[in-house]
Amino acid sequence: MAQPRDDRSLGELLSELVQESSTLVRQEVRLAKAELSQNAAEAGRGIASMVVGGAVIYAGLLAIIAAAILALGQAGLPWWLAALVVGVVVAAVGYLLVSRARAALKGANLAPTQTVETLKEDKEWAKEQVA
Repeated sequence: MAQPRDDRSLGELLSELVQESSTLVRQEVRLAKAELSQNAAEAGRGIASMVVGGAVIYAGLLAIIAAAILALGQAGLPWWLAALVVGVVVAAVGYLLVSRARAALKGANLAPTQTVETLKEDKEWAKEQVA
């Protein structure tokens, strides 16, 4: 339990300041780790969505290529037209997925904002303690 301010010596005050500062730094490190972990998880989900969207776009590209090959090899419409329509639809879906994931990643704030804010508060507290 802390003694009244008037009864403590300078050595005791400095010792208490060092102890509280050490505890504060450990708590800040824990907060930064937790915040960075949460931000990394959000970025991971966005990246996973981009990968899935890229795979869907790739599948659409393969269908469009197949349609082009069928169109050149055959004079009839049904096969290549069907493949072309499917390819365009798949590519459009993939594009939408990648666009949505990219927008989500742009909006994600990966900086540990809470930690930065509390470090500013800690700096002010330390200045007050020394003064």
